[in-house]
Amino acid sequence: MNDIDFTLLAPRLEKHKGEAGSLIAVLQEAQELYGWLSPELLAHVAEETGIPPAKVMGVATFYAQFRLKPVGKNLILLCQGTACHVNGSAEIEKAVRDYLGVEEGEITPDGLFTYNSVACLGCCSLSPVMMINSKAYGNLTGAKTVEVLEKIKSGVDAK
Repeated sequence: MNDIDFTLLAPRLEKHKGEAGSLIAVLQEAQELYGWLSPELLAHVAEETGIPPAKVMGVATFYAQFRLKPVGKNLILLCQGTACHVNGSAEIEKAVRDYLGVEEGEITPDGLFTYNSVACLGCCSLSPVMMINSKAYGNLTGAKTVEVLEKIKSGVDAK
């Protein structure tokens, strides 16, 4: 039933053992290892840290950085902040949806992409902007957006 290899997380749990206030760091490291925080993984963290499961779940659901659903290999974050909105984020979102053929939060059938909208990426001078795997792509148009996605899909690092 449980096919998660928790041994990968063991050294990181040990590193934070007895460390007050380490739950966020533990969850960040768990997500880094496994890509997302499954219910089984959250239960394991609660059991190993002695933190009540409700508190672990509360932290995981409170912070937007934590993913409670699996994501594709490339996570696209589309900025919907004021500057991006005014400068055409709707066009960027349409280009992403049309190119990927999925709705927000879904994984493409090939497992390569997931996209999510975010309130702000803090890159207002680059608006409209999206971030893919922590790399910002700014001053986008629909065509530039598709070009970036095509390069990533083909394995070429888009500049």
